[in-house]
Amino acid sequence: MRSPKEDIVRIVGGGPKKVLYTLQTLARIGLKDSAKALKANNTCKACGLGMGGQKGGMTNELNEFPSVCNKSIQAQSTDIQPPIPSALFEQHSLDDFRDLSSRELEHLGRLDTPLYKAPGSQHYSAVSWDKALGLAAKTFQDVSPEKSFFYASGRSSNEAAFLLQLLARAYGTNNVNNCSYYCHQATGVGLQNTLGTGTSTVSLDDVGESDCIVVIGANPSSNHPRFIHQLMHCRERGGQVIVINPAKEPGLVKFAVPKSAKSMLKGGSEIASEYIQPKIGGDLALLMGIAKAWLESNEIDVAFITEHTQGFDELKQSLQAVAWSELCESSGIEQEAIIRLANKMAAAQKMIIAWGMGITHHQQGVDNVEAIANLVLLRGMVGKKGAGLLPLRGHSNVQGVGTVGVKPELAKPVLDKLEQVLGLSLPQEKGLDTLACLRAAHAGEMDAALLLGGNLYAATPNSRWAEEALNAIRFKMYLTTTLNAGHFHGVSDGEVLVLPVSARDEELQPTTQESMFNFVRMSDGGIERLHHARPESAVFSEFAAKLLPDSPIDFAALRDHDAIRKLIAECIPNLQPLENISQTKEEFTINGRVLHRPVFNMPEQKARFACTALFQSRLTEQYPFMLASIRSEGQFNSIIYEEKDSYRRNADRQTVLMNSDDMQALSLEDDDVITLQSPYGELPGLKAKAFPLPSKNVLAYYPEANVLIGLEQDLRSQTPAFKTVPIMIIPQRTLSNQ
Repeated sequence: MRSPKEDIVRIVGGGPKKVLYTLQTLARIGLKDSAKALKANNTCKACGLGMGGQKGGMTNELNEFPSVCNKSIQAQSTDIQPPIPSALFEQHSLDDFRDLSSRELEHLGRLDTPLYKAPGSQHYSAVSWDKALGLAAKTFQDVSPEKSFFYASGRSSNEAAFLLQLLARAYGTNNVNNCSYYCHQATGVGLQNTLGTGTSTVSLDDVGESDCIVVIGANPSSNHPRFIHQLMHCRERGGQVIVINPAKEPGLVKFAVPKSAKSMLKGGSEIASEYIQPKIGGDLALLMGIAKAWLESNEIDVAFITEHTQGFDELKQSLQAVAWSELCESSGIEQEAIIRLANKMAAAQKMIIAWGMGITHHQQGVDNVEAIANLVLLRGMVGKKGAGLLPLRGHSNVQGVGTVGVKPELAKPVLDKLEQVLGLSLPQEKGLDTLACLRAAHAGEMDAALLLGGNLYAATPNSRWAEEALNAIRFKMYLTTTLNAGHFHGVSDGEVLVLPVSARDEELQPTTQESMFNFVRMSDGGIERLHHARPESAVFSEFAAKLLPDSPIDFAALRDHDAIRKLIAECIPNLQPLENISQTKEEFTINGRVLHRPVFNMPEQKARFACTALFQSRLTEQYPFMLASIRSEGQFNSIIYEEKDSYRRNADRQTVLMNSDDMQALSLEDDDVITLQSPYGELPGLKAKAFPLPSKNVLAYYPEANVLIGLEQDLRSQTPAFKTVPIMIIPQRTLSNQ
């Protein structure tokens, strides 16, 4: 068997193949349409890094052009499709659509007519907008508000998201949540506990000044390709890029950056200067080991700690109490390697630590984030230019929807201000988070749900359970641009509406979005593609007026985005520049988020160290392998653009990536068929493929692997443990002998 390390040497991220793929995609959607979409003043629809807006469709906040990537093209590709013929739904049942893959559903075309499924029916049929919204309003009026929930993905605008949470609370429920509870909620909780903020402490400009960028539990070569440019620039100016990840991802080793002729001509740029591979779930022990090494070598900023932090003595005692042998066993990294890594990080003058869901998707997700915060506090690497913390957000506006209130609990001053301005009382009790809403649904305690974008079925762990939970909700109302598996799974019994909405660049009025750098952009909209899809805000305005005809809120007036932004600016701190943005065209960084001075929104304006405990492995004799679910290069969240993963040995979605020694021990060759089994489910017919991973560590693709994942979650953030799943591996020959 050829070693996966040999393949890593051959595979380079980016490069000519991705350029050709992009050109082919542009040709497929039409050069005229794609050029219009990419050049228009609209925010990128892909990751939270952000680009576009008023500086131009392919320009970021630093005026860098062209700031565009493969993900941007992919995100546009499914919006620029013809409408799905209504006859398709008359001719085909739910089962027919369930037989299609996620990619096939996404590429059926754009939804351009409201769809209705009656109770017990196995078909969708086209209905008028008036009938759809009338039915939705009547149904929600007949439901107790506490038995409903409202959910939004991060694809929406700030205006639609604010209106969604406002109508939910006016209706009488705080069961308002978003997809961050399945991704970066652990980040928000961990950063609030330590620094008094829930978002990035750095700007994009800061990234360009850093001399050491540490990337933990993330694969930006696939998920945030434009961030790879920043990592390349860091190396070019003599800085370090330290990658901490169980899998040795080819695109983080070497990447041919398409916008850099030098990078392309030399066959790719070196990205990682150091690559550390802890066990899955071993990040916390490694982070604690780095902190312990700094304490023992006195590589800490004593003046910063004394003047700007609290809780140092407790942290010091807790790290002294844990043995190196425990840290090494839990992390899978030897003490000498941890100390060597700590010394490299200590050499930095301006260090930024970035992380993704490899940090948050664990039962100890908040602990992981707090341990990262401890590191920058120990070295005084927060509260100054070029240094700090950077959570790598996924959806392009997932941070924005949280900022404007799509969450189960509003800050008391925000809630009070809304009541004062609107002249009504709003529910005070904390609502349910995303998974808690589905737990209630599974228990028969949810009667209605409104779901804005996303694919809650595919995003939820334990696929069979998720389908049961959604199916138990007797009325569901989806707003979407294209179809996905969530519109056909978990919909068998009750009533369902699927309503077609405008894409961001099709909006009739300007909308705003917030990047992971706390930068608010404005999208002009204005591109006309479909005749019957409606802006999300228009749908919510009309629905709310029908649902709450006697409300003191003039929901009809809130069709106007300027009116929505005025209300946001009046009620939500630090968003005052939003009020007149359609006139001023001035995009802005939200005040108080980026920390260039060590002044923290905490008691005495001091940050606080957090003491964390080591993660106890869940591996057992019966389930001796640890599984993490992953996304492929040709994927964005649950949306599948390509079936093959070109950065991981061209693996398809039915592939399991394994350590080569583990494969030898099981007498497995590449592409041998295996079954994965966990305490929660079974996934048969998969192909094994060797990949650079620690022993006993296994990767499989999300959302297909969700059937193996239980409902365990981080108790402080409620984030599910998608990346620490104990499994067994059953070779096909073993099955055939049973």
